[in-house]
Amino acid sequence: MKFTAFAGNRSFTFSTLKEVLAKANEEKSGDILAGIAAETELERMAAKQVLSELNLATLFENPVVEYENDELTRLVADNLDQEAFQKIRTWSVAELREFLLSCRVGSEEINAIRGALSGEMVAAVCKIMSNMDLVLAAKKCRVISRAKTTLGLPGVLAGRLQPNHPADSIEGITASICEGLSYGVGDAVIGINPVFDTAETVARLLQASDEIIRKLELPTQNCILSHISTQMKAIEDGAPAGLIFQSIAGSQKANTAFGINLEFLMKAD
Repeated sequence: MKFTAFAGNRSFTFSTLKEVLAKANEEKSGDILAGIAAETELERMAAKQVLSELNLATLFENPVVEYENDELTRLVADNLDQEAFQKIRTWSVAELREFLLSCRVGSEEINAIRGALSGEMVAAVCKIMSNMDLVLAAKKCRVISRAKTTLGLPGVLAGRLQPNHPADSIEGITASICEGLSYGVGDAVIGINPVFDTAETVARLLQASDEIIRKLELPTQNCILSHISTQMKAIEDGAPAGLIFQSIAGSQKANTAFGINLEFLMKAD
């Protein structure tokens, strides 16, 4: 499958959809180092033009990582809202952008199609949007989460308190927590980055932060940002965790490098 577009009286041809998606990116050092970035602004403009004219069905049918080779691709494809997708499958990426930015479209209308959008569709529309476009569209996307606090409501700004210490000292971390709370920070989460990634350290930090939360009756939750397997071991041994943290990637291969997979994440959930 080849894609061609004109920019500045020049013709640009892209051999794959992956190449179009990569070269439509704004300039990034990582893309340049990987050898996938557009070589000129004209080539970037041409890639954006191609992307804007593609329909959503084409993007869904040509995932960046093949269905057979990636469990995340399969997870998204198998759980796509097919009823909603049938209503938008013929939209171009440009039409999706106009929908998101329309003054007649609000959170309710966007939520109605959210489950019909794959990662490729979302990435494509973001690549043809300006920074202000992204701000406007994001403002309409309500993501509300509830634990001991409610996050994501209009007009609500919550912050993470990050009381780290170079030796994971309980005294030092406690002092940092108290200082942060005095500034009104920490209602989203008290999240500690441990120096030592062991279940014993995680359990000790969880216990100490939980005692502060309970003693002061704080409407927040604690979390230790170690590897998910370490957190799970501490929790299995009785440590009081409010949240479990883990960095995740958009492909099975990258998650394998993190030492995780879908099955493991489902167990943690």
